Amino acid sequence: MRHANEALIQHFYDALDRRDSAAMAACYADQARFADPVFGELDAPAVRAMWAMLCERASDLQVAVSDIEADDRRGSARWIASYTFTRTGRPVRNVIDAAFAFERGKIVSHNDRFDLWRWAGMALGLKGRLFGWLPSVHNAIRRDAGKGLQAYRRRHPEQ
Repeated sequence: MRHANEALIQHFYDALDRRDSAAMAACYADQARFADPVFGELDAPAVRAMWAMLCERASDLQVAVSDIEADDRRGSARWIASYTFTRTGRPVRNVIDAAFAFERGKIVSHNDRFDLWRWAGMALGLKGRLFGWLPSVHNAIRRDAGKGLQAYRRRHPEQ
């Protein structure tokens, strides 16, 4: 029998595959925290806005999730996001390892790990492949993502 938190993880990624950010947001607790190599650390309102922004922008997003494991407190999954990076029009197939913590049937901590250099190579092309390992390039990627999220939140204060 599948643990309820395994079902929660599956529901979360099914919603992402449908680009249903409202269903995704409902999976997070009010005090949730999120972190990944691009957006850094976000609180619950910011992570809800991030997913809404990404769902809105990713017209061709496809999500595949596997290796879901969870118990009452912790969980993990591997997921693959395939999409076109809108800024460059380049295809991306990002393999991501996710770690979760749960309280009362909601996600309170969500950490995504992936190779930012590899992502930069796909999303940015030759520049990303050649220079994507540099801290200055990582910082520029994070700065651009942060600015994009701030602009989205200003346009969508309800998020």
